[in-house]
Amino acid sequence: MAKTTDSTGGGTGMPQNPYRGWRAIMNPLWCYYGFLASVIATTVFGLMMVFSSSSVDLVAQGSSPWSQVVRQTVYCVIGLVIAFAAQRIKVEDYQRWSLAFLVFSQFFQLLTRTPLGRSANGNQGWISIGGISMQPAEMLKLALCIWLPQALIEAQREIREGKTPTHPWTPYLTPICGFVLSFGLIMLGRDLGTAMIIVIIGFVAFLVSGFPLRWLLSLAVVGLVGIIGFSVMGNGNRTQRIMAAYGKCSADDIQGVCYQSIHGLYAMASGGLSGVGLGNSREKWNYLPEAHNDFIFAVIGEELGFFGAALVILAFIIMGWCMLRIALTTKNRYAGMVLVCLDVWLVGQALINICVVLGLLPVIGLPLPFVSAGGTALIMCLMAAGVALRMIRTQPDVKALVTGA
Repeated sequence: MAKTTDSTGGGTGMPQNPYRGWRAIMNPLWCYYGFLASVIATTVFGLMMVFSSSSVDLVAQGSSPWSQVVRQTVYCVIGLVIAFAAQRIKVEDYQRWSLAFLVFSQFFQLLTRTPLGRSANGNQGWISIGGISMQPAEMLKLALCIWLPQALIEAQREIREGKTPTHPWTPYLTPICGFVLSFGLIMLGRDLGTAMIIVIIGFVAFLVSGFPLRWLLSLAVVGLVGIIGFSVMGNGNRTQRIMAAYGKCSADDIQGVCYQSIHGLYAMASGGLSGVGLGNSREKWNYLPEAHNDFIFAVIGEELGFFGAALVILAFIIMGWCMLRIALTTKNRYAGMVLVCLDVWLVGQALINICVVLGLLPVIGLPLPFVSAGGTALIMCLMAAGVALRMIRTQPDVKALVTGA
């Protein structure tokens, strides 16, 4: 019998380790722990930065400087409890109940168009029930990530089993209609940022499912035209923001539509390599709007400098790579597709948020996942992380580690 060698090449009878050196990043077990660590790190770091970026405004309003971070901590605890429950649900149960979750989320999104709806910054995307405000669109993002893969898999199963009727696209009517309805509900509230994320999730879900490319490109064009036409034509301020991002700001614009972008860049520029020090941001002193929310990355860049901002980006790169790596190696097709959808949502939204702060995209009102202040966003991101952990555990190596089999 031939002897196997260990990872050092010696004849110890142990199998050789294929994940030596830089190949460690390909190790599914490394990805499992890497994803978990990146989520925990960004969440804890987010609490710290929410306190740093919000305390000045709260004191100016006569409130306690701790009030925002205390609320955010409560949201974090709720999100962690939900994430713990989500990672214990069976994959088959996600498939079975995905449609019900989607309908539930669409119903809550529809409530934004009722007297329960609340608007902010030109977007009517919030509801208030019993004094508690929430943004249903965050729930709808997660619902689409869970339901679309299952609907597309079922459509392809019908095609394989020869149940295709006269028109070959008929089995895809269910996922297409579900996606278009979700997109339309978001667009009713004129939420351009969330609509972009919905389109990205849908495009990637249809793409990885094997949906015919020519049909997919047609749907993508329709979606982009809808975003640009329906949102921009109905909101002059948003048109000005788009023009300001790719043109020059006039003297009037500097104190108007360009104000937030300019001060975001001021914050990033003044941070330098190592930053001005944690808590020492100058822009958060009533200069930078939404410093604790959409523009929290600007405060990170100012207080912690290039190195701090780079570490945040690295955390999202690790998060994204780990989900993608597991998606490519798991034998469960549904789990793999869900991971890809969650990946483009969480990491894609982080990338868009950072590009907005850097002036590469117009201001569109998207929070930085796990980091920005906001109850619904943080809870749903943590729940998404719990769902991702459940899907990651379908990978054979990770499953063996977790179950001990």
